[in-house]
Amino acid sequence: MHIKIENLQKAYGTQMALDIPAIVINPGEMTGIVGNNGAGKTTLLRLTLNLIKATSGSVLINEQDASKSTGWKMHTASYLDEGFLIDFLTPEEYFYFTGKVYGITPQGVDANLSILNKFLGVEIVGTRKYIRELSAGNRQKVGIAAALLANSKLLVLDEPFNFLDPTSQILLRNIFKAKNTQSKTTMLLSSHNINHLTEICSRIILLENGKIIKDISAAESDLSEVGSYFLQQIDNEALSGKETTEAI
Repeated sequence: MHIKIENLQKAYGTQMALDIPAIVINPGEMTGIVGNNGAGKTTLLRLTLNLIKATSGSVLINEQDASKSTGWKMHTASYLDEGFLIDFLTPEEYFYFTGKVYGITPQGVDANLSILNKFLGVEIVGTRKYIRELSAGNRQKVGIAAALLANSKLLVLDEPFNFLDPTSQILLRNIFKAKNTQSKTTMLLSSHNINHLTEICSRIILLENGKIIKDISAAESDLSEVGSYFLQQIDNEALSGKETTEAI
C-alpha cells in the first residue's frame, strides 16, 4: 500500500497538534514513528486511518483520499488502543468476528492464528475468559493478533510493545519482520521503544511538537542517529538546568 500525506494539519483550538507538509511511504516499507509524549504520533496514525478529521490537508492511500473513500479499508488492519476491542467477547469470538469482517472463514482464522500460538501463549485462547477479564498485556496481544490475522496490505499499530513482557516483545518483533519480508506488508508502527523500531524498521520518522524533525532511511543512514538525538536532548536540558542554577 502506498501512502501520501500532503499539507496535513490537526489543530485543537489554537493548539497545533500536527503539521506535516508531506510524507510518502512506499509499498512494503516498515516505518517507525518515534517521539516523546505529545509529539503527535497517535494523532498521525488516527488521521491516517480517518478516525479523526483533519483541520486541513489529506492522506491518500493508494491514491484514494482516506477521508472520502472506503476501498482502502478492506486492505488495512490496525490496533491503536483498547477501544478497538469488544471486551464482552472471548478472544476466540473476537478473532472470528474480525475474520468475518475481512471475509476470512473460521478455518482461515484458525490457520492464521496458528502462526501466532507462541505469541498468544496459553493464557488467552481456550480459557473461555472474556477479553475484559484478561491482563493489560494479554488484551494488547488480542488486539495485535486480530490485526495480524487479517493478512492486510497495510498494518497500523500504536505502541504495540506496550504492556508486553520481554519474551513477547521479541516474538512480536520477529513476527513483524517475517510478515514484512514474506507479504511485503506496509507497516506504520509507533513506539517509545527506540531499540525495537531501529531493529526492525527500514525507516524512522521522528516527531516533535507535531512536526517531522528527522526522516531517516536505513539505506541512507545509521538508525542509531535516532537514539543520539534523544541523548542530545537530555544533554541540552541538563546544560540548561546548570546554566539556570549558576545564574541564580
